[in-house]
Amino acid sequence: MNHHKSLAIFILLLSLILSYFSARSFLSMRENEKYYPSESNTKIKPLSDYFEGIKNTRGDTPVYLFENEQPGGTILILGGTHPDEPASNITTVCLMENLKISSGRVIIIPRANNSGFTHSDPQEGNPQRFYFKTKSGERWFRYGSRSTNPIDQWPDPEVYRHYPSGQKLSGAETRNLNRAYPGRPDGSLTEKITYAIMQLIKDEAVDLAIDIHEASPEYPVVNAIVTHPLAFDLTGEVVLYLQMEDFEFNLEQSPENFRGLSHREWGDHLQIPAILMETACAMHGRYHGSKNADKAITGLDRFYIEADKHELLSVPYPENGIPLKERVGRHLKTIQKILEIWNNYNPEKSIVVENIPDFFEMQEKGVGAFLVSGE
Repeated sequence: MNHHKSLAIFILLLSLILSYFSARSFLSMRENEKYYPSESNTKIKPLSDYFEGIKNTRGDTPVYLFENEQPGGTILILGGTHPDEPASNITTVCLMENLKISSGRVIIIPRANNSGFTHSDPQEGNPQRFYFKTKSGERWFRYGSRSTNPIDQWPDPEVYRHYPSGQKLSGAETRNLNRAYPGRPDGSLTEKITYAIMQLIKDEAVDLAIDIHEASPEYPVVNAIVTHPLAFDLTGEVVLYLQMEDFEFNLEQSPENFRGLSHREWGDHLQIPAILMETACAMHGRYHGSKNADKAITGLDRFYIEADKHELLSVPYPENGIPLKERVGRHLKTIQKILEIWNNYNPEKSIVVENIPDFFEMQEKGVGAFLVSGE
């Protein structure tokens, strides 16, 4: 009898210990990584300043405003629309921790779907964090989910009907930020977030907007710039110049009948040139092997090497993979070229940004060399 009692106490204690460590792991997913914006940063404000409906929710997220006394245009750059696309978030962080503004304004949202950073996709085996070595230590960043946390928005409907078009999609797409524009003030949390971003664009008189993404190497629209018709001339010239510098890009126009996309709805509803950018990430798609924090950085997956040999991919996949430093470098190079061409045609609304990390230097030194060492 005493033996059974002792065994029961042991099992109870073991359960409590396991529960404790599980709870710690779960709660750590709600811890935000630290950012160190450059001296050009003039203001940090919550997205809820533009729409109070997301105040005190995990849909609220920091907005970083960078400007100079020299007037000019305003660009919005969005990272973290899909928090499981690491180059999206890291591109904005590298930009905001290094940039210097000579004229105009840059507005950056590194965690557009803040709620999506607080959980991971079930059955995908994604890491919770990935790490960079900086000059004086290690920095970590969250690897989140493609969608808003179901704890914050539940349940999913059987069929998601986009507002206001009525377009029907799978029910889970109701938590996809890039299917919810233009949003609405009385909608789901995801719709409220997109509504707040639309209000920001209006209130801050944004002239040009970019949404940064990643996709699987087999996805047809990858290593691509997707553009609203209002930005087609701009992005067409950007792609031409990038190709002359041996950067291969596809140019795609926003599908008119696919609603809810950032670039489509920003352009249609707010009449601004709107752009989405995609790089190839081996953590996505259906050919990948096991996932871990190292693979988020190296982009190396032996199954994608084999898929490339069988011509199953939309982009070349080399033996050394497609590392994060290459994907972030491509995004930064593209932003730099977009601003250059924009300024050529809009001198009265120029946005002159210096100290954007150089693509080739990033390939040599790695992403960590362009991150502030932190505390």
